[in-house]
Amino acid sequence: MDFNNIDLGKKIINSIHKASSMLKHDIKIMEICGTHTRSIYNYGIPSILPSNIKLISGPGCPICVTPREYIDLGIEVATSENVILATFSDVLRVPGSRDALSNSRSRGYDIRIVHSPLEALNIAKNNIKSEVVLICVGFETTAPSIALTLKKARESNIKNFSILNYLKTMPNALKSLILDNETSIDGFICPGHVGTIVGNKVFDNLARESNTPMTMCGFEAIDILGGIYSLINLIINKDYRCNNLYSRAVSEEGNILAKDLISEVFLSSSSLWRGIGRIENSGYELRHDYKIYDARHRFYIDDKVIEDDDKCSCKYIITGRRSPRDCIYFKRKCTPLSPLGPCMVSSEGACNIEYSYI
Repeated sequence: MDFNNIDLGKKIINSIHKASSMLKHDIKIMEICGTHTRSIYNYGIPSILPSNIKLISGPGCPICVTPREYIDLGIEVATSENVILATFSDVLRVPGSRDALSNSRSRGYDIRIVHSPLEALNIAKNNIKSEVVLICVGFETTAPSIALTLKKARESNIKNFSILNYLKTMPNALKSLILDNETSIDGFICPGHVGTIVGNKVFDNLARESNTPMTMCGFEAIDILGGIYSLINLIINKDYRCNNLYSRAVSEEGNILAKDLISEVFLSSSSLWRGIGRIENSGYELRHDYKIYDARHRFYIDDKVIEDDDKCSCKYIITGRRSPRDCIYFKRKCTPLSPLGPCMVSSEGACNIEYSYI
C-alpha cells in the first residue's frame, strides 16, 4: 500500500470533512508522539482539517518531559573526578536549572556522544580506570536496549559502568492527562513506536476504562489522516476503544521478547515528569540484581526538587495547555540555536517542530 497516495488522501480528507459536520462541538485531538507531531506539520495536515477539529501535541518527546533536576544530576556526575559521561546527542543542550551538559563538555569534562547503549559499554571496557555513566532518557522503545546492555555488563563482569536512569513509561502518563480537567482532550492518537513494544491492548484497556476514544496509527500521511477520521467516528458514536490502524507494526500484545527483557532487568516505579509531576508506575527502576549499575547509588546522589522555571512554557506545552506560539519567548529569545527549554532542543519537541514549519 502507498501510504502517501494523493488520491486516497483526498478521499480521506473529504470523509473527515463530512464526518466533522456530525460533531456536536469542537474537538481536541492530542497526538502523543513527537514523531507524529513532526509528520503532521511535514504533511501540512492542520491546514486541511475542518475548523472544529484541533490537533495539539502531547508529552511524547522523551527529553521534553525530563525535569531540569535530572539534567543537574547529569552535570553533577559528569563533573565528578575520573568520570566519563555518555549521552545521546539531544540531551546535551537541554537546560538544567543553571547550566547544560554541553557547557560542561566545553569546559573540558569528558562527556561523549553515543549512538547506542552498547557503545557506552564499550567505552567502559576500554577505559577500566574510569567510571563510565550512561544517561538513559526514553520510553518503552529505549528500555529494551538499556536492559540488554546491563545484562551484557553483568555477564562480562564490567564493574566501571552504570546508568543515570530517566526512563519512563507512557500509559499512566496518558491516564493523568485524561484525568486533568485543564486539558479536556476528546481523543488521542497513541504513540506508535511505544505501541510496537507494549502493544495495542494496554491502550485499548485505558480507552475503555476512561471512556476516551483512541487510535493507534503509523507516521505517513495516510496513516495520520486515517487515524483522525477513525477518532472522529469513535467520538461521534461514543465508541470508547483504541482502534489499531497500525497492525503492520503493532500487535495486541506487543513485542513479548522485548517486554520480557525489560521485566528481567527493571521493575515499574513512579517517575517525575516535567509539567505533570510525579506519576505512579510511569517509570522503571533497576531490580535488586542490577542495583550495582545505578549511578545514583554509586555516586551517593539523591534527586533534588527544583521549582519550575517561569520563563519556559514547556511544562504547559507538553500537556496541551498552551501551544508554542502562546509562549512570549518563542522565536524571540527561544530558538533552536538558543533554547530556553527542551521543547525547542529536541527534533521531536513541539516548539522545535513548529519553529521549523512557520
